[in-house]
This record gives sequence, C-alpha cells and structure tokens, in this order.
Amino acid sequence: MASVLGRPSPLRLGLVARRTTTTTNTIAATASGSRVLSPFLPSSTHNCYPRRYKSGPYGYTLAKTLVFSRFGEPKDVLSLHTHSISPTLPDGAVLLRALAAPVNPADVNTIQGTYGAKPSFSPLLGTPEPAAVPGNEGCFEVVSVGAQTPGLARGDWVIPATSGFGTFRTHALVEDAARQLIRIGGEKGTEGLSAKQVATVSVNPCSAYRMLKDYVDLVDLSVKSFARGGDGATGGAWFLQNGANSGVGRSAIQLGRLWGLRSINVIRERATPEETEALKKELQELGATVVVTEDEFLDRSFSARLKEEWTRGGREPVLLGLNCVGGKSASAMVKALSPGGCMVTYGGMSRQSFPFPTGPQIFKRLRFEGFWLSEWAKEHPTEKRNTINEILEHMRNGRFKEAPFQEVEWGWDTEEKVLKDAVQGTLEGFRSGKGIFVFGDT
Repeated sequence: MASVLGRPSPLRLGLVARRTTTTTNTIAATASGSRVLSPFLPSSTHNCYPRRYKSGPYGYTLAKTLVFSRFGEPKDVLSLHTHSISPTLPDGAVLLRALAAPVNPADVNTIQGTYGAKPSFSPLLGTPEPAAVPGNEGCFEVVSVGAQTPGLARGDWVIPATSGFGTFRTHALVEDAARQLIRIGGEKGTEGLSAKQVATVSVNPCSAYRMLKDYVDLVDLSVKSFARGGDGATGGAWFLQNGANSGVGRSAIQLGRLWGLRSINVIRERATPEETEALKKELQELGATVVVTEDEFLDRSFSARLKEEWTRGGREPVLLGLNCVGGKSASAMVKALSPGGCMVTYGGMSRQSFPFPTGPQIFKRLRFEGFWLSEWAKEHPTEKRNTINEILEHMRNGRFKEAPFQEVEWGWDTEEKVLKDAVQGTLEGFRSGKGIFVFGDT
C-alpha cells in the first residue's frame, strides 16, 4: 500500500539532474515481511548530498540500513544502504530513531537462510535488488508521531512487538505503530533502565521465563518438596540446562534464583582452567546452584554425583531440562532427568543430531518439547507484553542483570565492514559478550 505524498521539484530537493522524482512512503522489507514503512528518495538522488545531515532539506531524515538480497554468510551478503525518510507521517505511524540493537544467533541464521522463518525480499527500500533488513530485537526512541496514534508520544522508548522487524537500521517509519510496538516503562517510563537493557529484554530473558514457567510447575514442585521432606528439604525444585553461559542460560539462572529454584548448569570449558573457574564463579554469583563443564556432564560419574551430591539420594527430582546444544549434551540430559521429566529444546548450537530415544520415553515417561519464541509470541501477545514488563521491573530494581555486551558503535560515519564483522562474529568461537549495536550520531 504505497502512499504517494507529492512530487517535489528538483530545485527544492537540491537535485542537479534535470528530471523530477517522486517521494513515496513504502512498506520496508523486513525479515518477516511485517509492515514497517520506510519512505525514501530514489537512490539516484543520494549522491547530491556529499555529507550527512541529521535532518535533510525540508525535514527529510537521512537513514542507513543493513540489508541483504540473498542468503549467505553476513560478510558476503550484507551491505549498507542509505535512504531518506519523508517528514509527512501517515495516520497511525511513528518515526523511530534506533538506540541499541543486539545481534542474536537467530539473526545470523536468518541471513544464512537456515532459520525457521524465511524473510521476504522486497524492492520497496530502493535497493538495486529486492532486499530484507535483519535484526529482531532493539530499542528505539519515538522521534515524531502521526495523527491517530494512541498511546505513543515523542521521546517514548519502544521495542518491536513481534520478530522480523528489521532492527539493524538507524531509523524506521512504522505503520500501525500501536500494534507493532511495545511502549516501555508504563507510568515509570525509562527511569532506571538503559537502552541496552531494553534492547535485549524481548528474546533471551523472555525465552527463559516462558520455558521455566510453561512446561513444568517448578514452584508447585518446590512447595511439595518442602512438604514431603520436612526439615530435610534443602531448597526449591531443580532444573538442568546446557549452554548456561548464553543469554537464555544467564536469564534462567537469575529467574530461578528469584523464584526460589535451584539449577544445574553446564558450560563449555574455557582456554585455561583459571578461565573456566572464573566463569563458574561468575554464574554462581548470578544465582547458579551447581556449575559443571561439558566434560564433567558427559562423564560416567555425573549420574552418581547428581544423586549423591545434590539431590539427596535422588529424592529431589530433576523434572525440567533446557537444551540449546543438542548432540551428546542432549543425550546426557535425557539420562539425568528424573522419571516424568520434560526436556525443552530451543536451539542446536552443536549442529549435531539428537534422535528421540525410545526407552526413556516409555520407561521414564519423558516428554520432549520444542520452544520457539516467535510462534509463542504470535499466539500470546498480551502475555509477552506482561513478561517483558515483569523482567524490566526486575532490571529497574537491580534484581536482574543483562548479559555481557560487546558494544559496536554505529555512527553516521561507521564503515560497512565494521557492521558486517560484528554480525559475522556472532557465531564464531568464545566471546566476552553478545554483540550489540549502540547508535551514536545518526
């Protein structure tokens, strides 16, 4: 649904070419094909502006966007596209300025073409070929508001309500903003929150929250454990997870602590024993009850340790396992779960297959579930908003820490290669923190 806003003269736009151009509000390509407006001037006019203006002639906003027109490695297929956004907003639309946007593994998988949801490539951004904008998560500031846009005002912070928004961009014009965006903070606004916290709340913390809540009632198990064990009960219900140093893993540790749960956390060994011990200590300080390496987890002695060291001879069951690794680690998790337990898989970082074992399904009555936040959010939009607000309140009060970051500054003069390398590096080896674009002078 393109909305033609007029035909400004070449003089008014500062054009040197002897021809007229039209300025059009168009719906931008996003990873899911969602309706994000991105008005632009045809790319042939861009060279008329040798340097960047925060506000172009007659109120036009210049913007930069990472785009891709085919699947492949980010370093090979991403490019930085410049376009201009009209000052005239349609009814129900808002103009946004990006503050921060993390790079998640799912973003890289989407670019590679291996993710569950495939993007729609569209010509409406004015790119040489139809393109999509990567990025599912980010924090934006409302710059201006169109008519008939309830609940949003200039200066508000917002995040995308659904995945596939396309957050790797400096600005966006969003149609149907009241439905497409979640305003942050309620009556308290953004007090006590940073843009980086807000930008990273909707994927990993939400995933951890829902998986801990929706598959096994661990709080009820905790109550029953105390009732059954009397003075011998040593704590709340147990859950087990691999990939414990990930964003989801760290979130699960902290939420478990807040809810009185205990956790057994599996991590990969670091380059040195000292680094491994430092990571174990860091996770324990977040609230982890037990932290073991993959080697310890896969060792034959783990079952005995689980029974004798942590679960009072097996009287305290482990009924929930969170799996993001697959392969041998997932097989070990099946062995560790107690009868009647449930393993929830939300990733496969090892890229190793995991066959569903027949014996444990029959004789241990185990359940195997898959969790995909994008689909859950489509079915439960109100619950997603409530989950985000609860986690942000924990952040505001200092009860929940965001995962470590590797900040990548995105200013107007930031080179394309810097941005592409930040995306490419997300799945490569050990990292001190998640990559996150922090937008400066844009």
